[in-house]
Amino acid sequence: MKKVSFRNDVLPLKNALYRLALRITLNHAEAEDIVQDTLIKVWDKRDQWPEIDSIEAFSMTICRNLSLDHIKKAESQNDSLEETPMERPDASSNPYEQMLQKDRIELVHKLIDALPEKQRSCMQLRDFEGKTYKEIAEILVITEEQVKVNIFRARQQIKQRFKEFDNYGL
Repeated sequence: MKKVSFRNDVLPLKNALYRLALRITLNHAEAEDIVQDTLIKVWDKRDQWPEIDSIEAFSMTICRNLSLDHIKKAESQNDSLEETPMERPDASSNPYEQMLQKDRIELVHKLIDALPEKQRSCMQLRDFEGKTYKEIAEILVITEEQVKVNIFRARQQIKQRFKEFDNYGL
C-alpha cells in the first residue's frame, strides 16, 4: 500500500477538481466552494486512505457527487460559462475572424453546457482532464462501456448541433 500524503497526492488535484465542478455546476464561485468542501471531506476520511486504491478517483467522485447535489438544490438556476476566459484567436487575424472565432468558442461552450450531466462529465474528464476510460468509470461509478457510449454521444451531438448552427444559424 502506498502512503498517501495530503500535500503531495490530494492538493495537486485541486485544479482538476475545480474543472470538474465547474463543468457540472457552470458557476465559478460554486465550483470553488465545492473544491473546498471536497478537500475537507477527503481530509476527514484520512483514516481510510490506506484502503483506497486511487485517491484521485476517490477525490473526483466526492467532487462530482457534491457538484450534483449542488445543482439539484439550485436546479432552477443555470448560469453559463460566459464569464470563462475565451481562447485568444491568432493576433494576425482580422476583427471579423476574431469575432467569428469568439462566437464559435462560445457556441461550443453552450453546446457542451446543454449536454446531459453524465455526457458532460465524461467529456470533461476525457477531453479536458485526459483521464483514461477506466479512471472515468471509477470516478463516475459506471462501466467503461458506458463511458465510451457517453463520450461518443456527446461528441456526436455537439458535432451535429455545431453543423446545424453553421449551416442554418439555428
